[in-house]
Amino acid sequence: MTVIKWNVRAGAYYDSVVLMQLQRGLLGLPGVVDAGVVMATQANRDLLAANNLLPDSIAANPDDLLIVVKANADSSATDAIGKVDELLTRRKSSNSLNSQEDFRPRSLSAAVKQLPEANWVLISVPGRYAAGVAREALELGKHVFLYSDNVSLEDEIALKKAAREKGLLVMGPDCGTAIINGIGLGFANRVRRGAIGVVGASGTGTQAVTSHIHKLGGGISHAIGTGGRDLKSDVGAITAHQALDVLARDPETKIIVLVSKPPSPDIATQLISAAMETDKPVVIYFIGHPPPARKIGNLQFAISLSEAAEISVGELEDSRIEHSRLETRDSKSLREVSSLYLRGLFSGGTLAYETMIGLQAFLSPLYSNSPISDSQILSDPLHSRAHTIIDLGDEFFMVGRLHPMIDNDLRIRRMRQEAADPEVGMLLIDVVLGEGSHPDPAGELVPVIKEIREKRIGELEIVAIVIGTDDDPQNLQSQIEQLKEAGAIIFRSVTEAVEYISLRCSRYTPNTYPPVNLEQLKQPLAAINVGLESFYESLTSQGAQAVHVEWRPPAGGNEKLATLLAKMKN
Repeated sequence: MTVIKWNVRAGAYYDSVVLMQLQRGLLGLPGVVDAGVVMATQANRDLLAANNLLPDSIAANPDDLLIVVKANADSSATDAIGKVDELLTRRKSSNSLNSQEDFRPRSLSAAVKQLPEANWVLISVPGRYAAGVAREALELGKHVFLYSDNVSLEDEIALKKAAREKGLLVMGPDCGTAIINGIGLGFANRVRRGAIGVVGASGTGTQAVTSHIHKLGGGISHAIGTGGRDLKSDVGAITAHQALDVLARDPETKIIVLVSKPPSPDIATQLISAAMETDKPVVIYFIGHPPPARKIGNLQFAISLSEAAEISVGELEDSRIEHSRLETRDSKSLREVSSLYLRGLFSGGTLAYETMIGLQAFLSPLYSNSPISDSQILSDPLHSRAHTIIDLGDEFFMVGRLHPMIDNDLRIRRMRQEAADPEVGMLLIDVVLGEGSHPDPAGELVPVIKEIREKRIGELEIVAIVIGTDDDPQNLQSQIEQLKEAGAIIFRSVTEAVEYISLRCSRYTPNTYPPVNLEQLKQPLAAINVGLESFYESLTSQGAQAVHVEWRPPAGGNEKLATLLAKMKN
C-alpha cells in the first residue's frame, strides 16, 4: 500500500526547469514511487488528479508551489518531503560553481544597470506576469524575445504596437526560436553564419528550415521569430512586417525565407505584397496553404519546409537571380501597382477557379460566385465588389441563355458595366477557341474593348487569356492580333496572367513607423534573461554576454497586493 504526502508553499516561485529537476530528485529517493512538483494551477491540479497524486484535502492557490510525493511507506514519503530544501540548495550551490556572476539582480532595471549594452530581454516567466515584464523591457528600450505563453491577445497587440512605435521588436508571445547575429535564442539550432534571413511564425518550422539550410552548406544571417498568433488578423503581422523590413535593409542578407503556420488570408496577402517590395528573393511557405504559383516576380513558393531551405540555398548559389519569368517586362516597373480593382469575367468555370486560387494570396478582399472559401462569396453575382472573379457559365446566368463560349452578349454587357465603375482598373477575360465555340470571339469583343477604352477617363487595362491552337477554326494568331490591336494584353495561360496581375494589382502600404535599428542586430548579442535559467546558460555557452534576473512574482504572487503596489508606484 502506498502513502501520499504533500507540501504547499504559498507564493513560492521557481522556473519550470527547477521544478522538473526537483521532481526528478524526489523520484530518485529511496521508497518514492511517484512525485509531482508544480505550481498549483487548475490545469496542473487536474494532471496530478489524473495520475492519482491529488488528495481531496489539498488546499492551494494557483500561485502556490505544490509538492506531492507517493511512497511505499509513510517514513519514505516524510523523508522525501523533508529533503526538498536540501535538493533545492544542492542545485543552487551546483549552479553557483559554474556561474561567473558574483551577483544576480532581482529586477530588470537592476539588470540593465549591470549590463547596459544589452539590447535584448528574454522573458519566460508565467504568462500572467509576462506582459508586465515585457512592457517594462520596452520602456527601457529593449527588444523582447517573449517565450511565455498564456499571454492574452489584447496584451500581445498592445505590446507589439508599443514596440513598433519605438522601433523595437517583440518576438512572441509563445516564440520558441530566434537567431540574432549568430546567437540562438530559445530552442535554436547552432547553424553557420550566412546570407539567408528567416522570418518565422513557427518555432519548430524555423528550426527545420535553418537546420536544413546548414546541412546544404548555407548559413543564416538572422532568424526572427514572431510567435504563432502574429499572422492572425487581430495582430496584423506587426512583427513579421518589421522582420521583413529589417532583413530587406540588411546588406548581409541576400535571400529571405518566410515560414508560417496557416496565416489569416488577409494577412497572407499583406505579407506577400510587402515581400514583393523587398527587391530581394523571398521564399514563402505558408504551411497548409497551397502555393498560388511556383515563382512570381522576386517570390518563390515552397511546398514543404525542406523545399523552402533548398530553394533559398539554390537562389544563393545562382549568380543570376531571376526577378520574373516575364521576358518582355520589367517586374520592378510592374510593381508600380494599380490602386484600382480587378474584375474578371470568365466563360470557363475551371479557368475562373484556377485564377481565384492564384490570386487569392495577392488580392484582398477577393470575391467570386465560384469562391474557394466562405469569406469570398459574392452575395449578388450581378454586382461586383472590390476584386471580383465571375464565372459567367455558372447556372445562375444560364437560364434561357447560350453558354458564354458561344454567346458573348452577357459578357459584353458586364464589361461595359465594370468599365463604368471608376474604382475598376483592370478587366480580365478568357477567350476560349475550338470546336463549338464562337466562330470569331475577337470580332465581337474588340469593338467593345475599343469603346470602353475610349470612353474611360483614367487607367483601365484589358487582359485576355487566349486558349487555343494553331489548328482551331477561329485562327489563333488572327484572334491574338485583333485583341492586341485593340490594346489588350495577351497571355496564353492562367499562370502567366496571374503573375502579371499579382505584380500590378497587389497593394502595399509602406511602413510609417520607426524602423528597427539594424545596427543593434549586427552588434555582438548581449541580453538579459528573465525566467528559465536554461536560456541564460544557453546564451553564455554561445559566447554571448548575459545577465540572469532572480525573478519572483510581484508581491509573492498576491495579485491584489501586486495591483495595489503598481498603483502606488504609478
